[in-house]
Amino acid sequence: MEKLVLVLLAAAAARSLAAKHVFVSTRLSWTDAQEFCRNSYTDLSPLTNYLETLVFRQSVSDDQSGWVGVYWTTSRCSWSGTSGLQQTLNVSLLWKYERLFVAKKLELRGFFCLNLIVVQEEKTWEEALDHCRENHHDFTSLISQTENLLAQNQIQNSTITQRVWVGLRFLGDTWMWVNSNPLSYQAWTQTGDQDQHSPVWKRCGALTKQGEWENRDCEEKLHFICV
Repeated sequence: MEKLVLVLLAAAAARSLAAKHVFVSTRLSWTDAQEFCRNSYTDLSPLTNYLETLVFRQSVSDDQSGWVGVYWTTSRCSWSGTSGLQQTLNVSLLWKYERLFVAKKLELRGFFCLNLIVVQEEKTWEEALDHCRENHHDFTSLISQTENLLAQNQIQNSTITQRVWVGLRFLGDTWMWVNSNPLSYQAWTQTGDQDQHSPVWKRCGALTKQGEWENRDCEEKLHFICV
């Protein structure tokens, strides 16, 4: 069974890097674009590390340019999830010609939204994988602390199971994202299963409402996150 799953995952890898980010051509100020993304998707697209930027670059077209979820405070550059916690300047970053540029927040531009889709249907891990690939694009990966926090924020509703499936699977002798993203960021619970690093039965990964990752029995039925 594990070998079969590995073959199926490898076959789908070629289409795995798109759809996590959505381009909206409507021209808005940075603040209005942030509000739109939070209401209609998850948030403005975060670009907080090299891997996030790489996945983003592979998700958008060369001719698309617009706001992303990074702005300037009086002391440093921050992502949109911390907005309101620090004194901000009137400038943010926009993506253009595969680079980031500084622009005034009031300028009207298109923008990019991160699109994490929480599906409130209880399914096994493999059923959830099939659902994501048939109805959306793929299971989500969580490749930074920022993405992990944004996903955590999306699952706080009491109607959502206490943990949700994400695209983490233990195959062969290692944990991996099923969309082939590197497992460079990790958020495993420190109080979880001692079998976590080399699981025998609990070989699928879930995100808890506390923002931690747990290894769970793949046959358990949970809600899940797609992109």
